[in-house]
Amino acid sequence: MSSLRFPRLALTLLATAQLIIALDSTIIFVALHEMGRALQINAQQLQWVVSAYTVAFGGCLLLGGRAADLLGRRRVYRAGMLVFALASLLGALAPHAGLLVLARAAQGIGAALLFPATLSLINTLYAEGPARNRALAIWSMASAAGLALGTLLGGVLTQTLGWQAVLAVIVPLAGACALGAGAWLPADGPRLRGRRFDLAGCLAVTGGASLLVTAFVQGPEWGWLAPATLGCLLLAMLLLAAFVRIETRSADPLMQFALLRLSGLRAALGLTFAFMSSFGVQYYFLALYFQDGYGWNPMQAGLAFLLPTVVCTLGIGVAERMLATRSLRHVLVLGFGAGALGIAAVAMALPQGAEYWPLVPGIMVLSLGQGMSWTAMWIVAGQGVPAAQQGVASGMAATAQQIGAALGLAVLVMVANAARGSAPADSAPALQGMVHAQYGAAVFAVLGVLIALSLRRSSTVASSCG
Repeated sequence: MSSLRFPRLALTLLATAQLIIALDSTIIFVALHEMGRALQINAQQLQWVVSAYTVAFGGCLLLGGRAADLLGRRRVYRAGMLVFALASLLGALAPHAGLLVLARAAQGIGAALLFPATLSLINTLYAEGPARNRALAIWSMASAAGLALGTLLGGVLTQTLGWQAVLAVIVPLAGACALGAGAWLPADGPRLRGRRFDLAGCLAVTGGASLLVTAFVQGPEWGWLAPATLGCLLLAMLLLAAFVRIETRSADPLMQFALLRLSGLRAALGLTFAFMSSFGVQYYFLALYFQDGYGWNPMQAGLAFLLPTVVCTLGIGVAERMLATRSLRHVLVLGFGAGALGIAAVAMALPQGAEYWPLVPGIMVLSLGQGMSWTAMWIVAGQGVPAAQQGVASGMAATAQQIGAALGLAVLVMVANAARGSAPADSAPALQGMVHAQYGAAVFAVLGVLIALSLRRSSTVASSCG
């Protein structure tokens, strides 16, 4: 922190980047109905308004991490912000579904540049221990606020200004951050000479990851045995296998597989996957259920997420205090355990009728667990990683996170649809499908508990920092 000329402003920029990424992943949910009506988008195209962001984000993260390590983290931060601003403007002005989906994909590319640059800046500017934990806690609070407030802001903007506003609101925010980075973030050193991007590896992993996420996202729509789904999966496996072969033979690989020897990074890959498969899918299901099941308008659905925002932020503060004296293992087990119990409580409360209040206890418990888990799992991801590879390591953990979001959502949508069948959204079978999906999300949270239990008991923040 002492090497920063403007430490508070620098941390504000880093936290705002995560706010934008998280905000953009949920702000779209409550605007989907209005988008579909205004642009005459069918159900499959509407799903791609969400999925295009996820596919591009998940597919390009390793490339973004490598760019941050080689080109400079401030440079890539600014580039990511500018891409985000321009893509958001394009989406707000989109006259038809095709351009809107393209803009969402461009936002995903901006996020893929921004996320590893931001996280690696935190992990290199702040020493392991209290300073980094505090910075990650603030960054995590911004993420939690973005995820939860996205639905609230999306509802307010859609209700008052129209669906275009949920995209336009990002433009000035991202533009201001791109300008502020030049003044408040430390300058990058000279670009590394003699190092290259490993173009073949970049193309292989980006294509493979994108096709894998596409298969998971579209599997419930296309059918898991449909030629398109199987083709995506097969081609993804071939490209990822080619990536492994390329990296093992490259003199300057995109990703050094020696990083996977780090037990913390391996655990972080599983934790970020489990997090998005359990906590992350809640916003999708609850936002749609509040409108379809309760008949709420977008603003009412958004207001329902005020409580989770507050409780999740409290959970992040609780985790920060606990990490001063307790192990990461302890905090993560409690966080994911609370998530599993809270999600199960929501599932049990849903059949009690068209009321929000019976859901509140479960939502509070899962939101508390969400906040506790988020900070701790990113501390695990950064521990022991050399500074020169923090970008790629961040990209690896975030790729697992996006695959978890895509696969978890695909599986749980399939579970929900199996119970619902062709029944309308406000029917008893639809409610039963929602219940089944919630129990499935609780299972993913239990997976997070099991992964957390694999961490060493003595893996406290203090001891691991040396």
